[in-house]
Amino acid sequence: QVQLVESGGGLVQDGGSLRLSCAASGSTTNYAMGWFRRAPGKEREFVASISWNGGSTSYADSVRGRFTISRDNVKNTVYLQMNSLKPEDKATYYCAAYWIYGTTRDVNTASSSAEYYDYWGRGTQVTVSS
Repeated sequence: QVQLVESGGGLVQDGGSLRLSCAASGSTTNYAMGWFRRAPGKEREFVASISWNGGSTSYADSVRGRFTISRDNVKNTVYLQMNSLKPEDKATYYCAAYWIYGTTRDVNTASSSAEYYDYWGRGTQVTVSS
């Protein structure tokens, strides 16, 4: 079982940057990883995902070009670099993972659907002031 712990959230001004980190308790080598977020009063939504080796990434339209997902399988950590933050990016951000051999998906991609993800962190809060 993988335990995920997010960090790096905080308060930032409109146009600012933050880097979120997600540390896993064990090896992440065989796991696809993703970031999701939930804004107050809204449904959880996909933000970004990355394949087990970092060779494939996917982004929500709302963050493409501003956010970058990356991973370091030596450190068992996934990152979300968030630039040009906007007030509408305010949310709790969750890291998630699923074992790539537990689905019928192409192992060299990472799903944008939350239903694939078996392991979730507790979240880190991001607030963007206007």
